[in-house]
Amino acid sequence: MNESHFEKPFWNPYLAGIALGLVLLSSFLIMGRGLGASGAANRIGVAVVSAIAPAHVNANPVMASLKEDGAHPLDDWLVFEVLGLFLGGAVAALTAGRMKLGILKGPRISSEFRLVFALTGGILMGIAARLARGCTSGQALSGGALLSLGSWAFMFSVFAGGYALARLMKKEWL
Repeated sequence: MNESHFEKPFWNPYLAGIALGLVLLSSFLIMGRGLGASGAANRIGVAVVSAIAPAHVNANPVMASLKEDGAHPLDDWLVFEVLGLFLGGAVAALTAGRMKLGILKGPRISSEFRLVFALTGGILMGIAARLARGCTSGQALSGGALLSLGSWAFMFSVFAGGYALARLMKKEWL
């Protein structure tokens, strides 16, 4: 992608942080719960498996628990939260003038490698979220807002790891 893609600014990080805080507060006030997305991914996966192999879902107690009392796996507030996440991302991209198709990458990384790297990272994050029984957004935003010591320790670790990895990856992006 050429350098002109970088000319359009992102949202002001302070205003974006305030907006995110208001969304989190609204979630607590309206739903009685904080934010988190991995539960929605789990429910979408169960809905897909249920459409293809319903016997498998019924034989698996964890998957079947999402269909108790005849409920549909997608009939949950988390699914609507993730739909709102995509809508909010689209609004943010449109208002910042950054809505276009393309692969954002450094000059030393091929498009194919960038896509494989992104897919691999997404799969690893999804597996980790299932193992940890929650995702980064739920841990950092919701747990952090509740002043959970574990959430704060987790986020300091995430930022430290990101900072260390950024130093290693910087040469690929410049």
